[in-house]
Amino acid sequence: MLQNRVQLSGVNTFKLAVLSTEEMKELFGRVKQGDVGARDALVRGNLRLVLSILQRFKNRGEPLDDLFQVGCIGLLKAIDNFQLEQGVNFSTYAVPMIIGEIKRYLRDNNSIHISRSIKSLSHRVLQTREKLLKESHREPKLSEIAAAMEMTVEEVVFAFNAALEPLSLYDPVFHDSTDPVYVMDLISDQSDSTEKWLENIALQEALGKLEPREKQIIEARFFEGKTQVEIAQKVGISQAQVSRIEKAALEMIRRHYKQEPQREESGDEGHGNR
Repeated sequence: MLQNRVQLSGVNTFKLAVLSTEEMKELFGRVKQGDVGARDALVRGNLRLVLSILQRFKNRGEPLDDLFQVGCIGLLKAIDNFQLEQGVNFSTYAVPMIIGEIKRYLRDNNSIHISRSIKSLSHRVLQTREKLLKESHREPKLSEIAAAMEMTVEEVVFAFNAALEPLSLYDPVFHDSTDPVYVMDLISDQSDSTEKWLENIALQEALGKLEPREKQIIEARFFEGKTQVEIAQKVGISQAQVSRIEKAALEMIRRHYKQEPQREESGDEGHGNR
């Protein structure tokens, strides 16, 4: 895990300082008076914040040392622009700036390069969309955007997609108190249709053995992508109850799958004894 890294960009992550609210206020007051030492102290006292944010980007294929340094740039910008008079916690202000700095770095260093002309066209498409949205007070159709820009619908779609940031297989689809579900978890190999068909039959048989509430929770959780909190609100029980029911149902499904080979083996032996 990232927290177990002793050295990151030459920084001992086990010995990072943590500043209290009062210390933060005092240091920002000194920074306002031009105290460079206070600025350095604020950087050192908030490196844990950068470290925690790196958890979101640790599977992007980029060296953590590089991302840590980029995150520190975002931290410096946040320190230089933060105003105590705003009445918000520094972390609330700094987190978006640090994330934005890292995302810009990843975008600019992405192996997928988009030409400047396509980027410009994509920007014009977004501007046209915003203009039509304000005029009609509804989401404009692709055909309307295309007509306004004297382009084909296909060209508008191509330009619009060019503005989207590539999605990592390790990006979480949703994350609650349990393990997160990543994009790669929702992508399956459909090449072996026979195997997929058999798996579906076995899964349907297992689901058929569940109680109605168990089946409802499992289907909402793993087929509809609902979080335990959302399911709890819908069903009318606590999140802890949803968690217990989910675990019991999954254990029953696992037992069902384990029993299938045993049944086939016992059936073969019985057939051989006839």
